[in-house]
Amino acid sequence: MKLHKSLKIALACTLGVFLSLFIVLVVHIATAKPVELDNATYQISRIDFKEPLDSLKMKEIRRNLKSIPGVKNDRFNLENGVVVFYHDNQIVDAEGVFNQLQAKGNYNAERFTISDEIASKKVCPAMNTNSISYKFSRGIQRIFN
Repeated sequence: MKLHKSLKIALACTLGVFLSLFIVLVVHIATAKPVELDNATYQISRIDFKEPLDSLKMKEIRRNLKSIPGVKNDRFNLENGVVVFYHDNQIVDAEGVFNQLQAKGNYNAERFTISDEIASKKVCPAMNTNSISYKFSRGIQRIFN
């Protein structure tokens, strides 16, 4: 008898916590506003290096990238030989950065470009628009907008 009552209490508490968290999730999705960024001209680009990169080569590439006007920040992935950089597209475009970098160092590299299909997507290319989480979020936003 006592076990039966304890089981009911545990089940009611679990259900209460789940319901509370679900309500918080729905309220968060409904009230979240799109982030307005003042850096709308920033663009992210990528260069793939065919040669192995070590720390000295990375420092040289970083120095050459930073000397190009409009390049703001960079991130390296040494294992894959990839550099991702942010630049102001009103000052310089990705091809311009790549050409200037090649002129400064003559690297064995190529500029990464995406397909037209991926570029035409309205959401992040990494996001699966058929997933339950995406459909749930879009449904909640449609209800409250």
